[in-house]
Amino acid sequence: MSTTLAGLTPVCRLADLAAERGAAALVDLPDGTQVQVAVFRLHDDEVLAVQQLDPYSGANVMSRGLVGTRGGEPTVAGPVYKQVFALRTGACLDAAGYAPVEGHDGDLVAYPVAVADGVVHVGPPARP
Repeated sequence: MSTTLAGLTPVCRLADLAAERGAAALVDLPDGTQVQVAVFRLHDDEVLAVQQLDPYSGANVMSRGLVGTRGGEPTVAGPVYKQVFALRTGACLDAAGYAPVEGHDGDLVAYPVAVADGVVHVGPPARP
């Protein structure tokens, strides 16, 4: 892979990601821990990342969600109970009548993404 960008972890090549599909990746955080993220490549080659953990089912499945749009904004529908989340911010747009599992709020954590030299890099979360 390419040289690591400051504070970001290289996770895969852009060419390895199918358009409008998710992939799971393990990202190193500055505190030495690792977190699972769901990485999505859109049709225009924009790449977005959110937490892999579905806050409504408690399963690490968000990369298997259905990619779509609402009002021109990219979204992912959780594969278990079909909540809809904004991919850029992680905000839950439709809870589908469910409450998140205990200890989780209803939103996903969004992660910054950079693509350099054809390699996708993911950084620490935009919000804790």
